[in-house]
Amino acid sequence: MNISYRWLRSIAPGLQGTPQEVAERLAMLGAPVDEIVYLGADIGDVVIARVEEVRQHPNADRLRLCTVNAGGGERLQVVCGAPNVEAGGLYPFAPIGATLPGGISIGKAKLRGEVSEGMLCSARELGLGRDHAGLMTLQGDFAPGTRFVDALGLDDYRLLIDVTPNRGELLSHVGVARELAPG
Repeated sequence: MNISYRWLRSIAPGLQGTPQEVAERLAMLGAPVDEIVYLGADIGDVVIARVEEVRQHPNADRLRLCTVNAGGGERLQVVCGAPNVEAGGLYPFAPIGATLPGGISIGKAKLRGEVSEGMLCSARELGLGRDHAGLMTLQGDFAPGTRFVDALGLDDYRLLIDVTPNRGELLSHVGVARELAPG
């Protein structure tokens, strides 16, 4: 059974302890935790960026030059090939030095003679889906520079509980919260 640590804490606000401590308590209750996974591990460096300007790349028909606000007051130039990039849009942005799923390291790059200071990301590049046709478009009132995992609620842990047949009450978040809640 996959349990969200964050969701568990919202159901049982009095629940104390780290994900590891909660896993130990579950093991003492007869429901060992096989695995604890931090959901934002591979995308912790990604932030939300607002594209302020989009113009055609001078040396490539299918590329565009984007002026990006990724927080901190600095404007960055990013070369982008996604067909859905628009001025004013909010997108996940991997700055220089970020690492994406699959061990992809983001560095300053020159594409067809133009410098790119990071990467605007699709859901597939973030390991969040299979869509690679365009950038992952974000809806909402997010400030540029906001951590992507915080904005989307991915700053969470998943606990994989080994539920035995006699512990059916642990097959839901509410059941696990009841077992762990104080009092």
